[in-house]
Amino acid sequence: MSGNSSYDTDLYGYDEPMVGPLDAPGKPSGFHPVNVGHLVMGVAFAGMVLVWALVQGDVVETSELDWLMPIPWLAAGAAGLAATVWGSRWRSDK
Repeated sequence: MSGNSSYDTDLYGYDEPMVGPLDAPGKPSGFHPVNVGHLVMGVAFAGMVLVWALVQGDVVETSELDWLMPIPWLAAGAAGLAATVWGSRWRSDK
């Protein structure tokens, strides 16, 4: 403990204890970097769920899965490529 205070500023880095989330010091807002791996796998998973829902809802025949199953992977790859290109553009502007 430091000084007479019962709150250790060396440990927590704040002058006084926070009692709620609104008491947290403000941080500059802005974009945060996108984790491209998470984005790609999320888009692929969402696409697979969509394909499954289409098959379960009898919207698509199971014989059509040979052309339908690659679409989520192509969409995920396109999303990853777009995130990579867009992210590199933002970094080069600064």
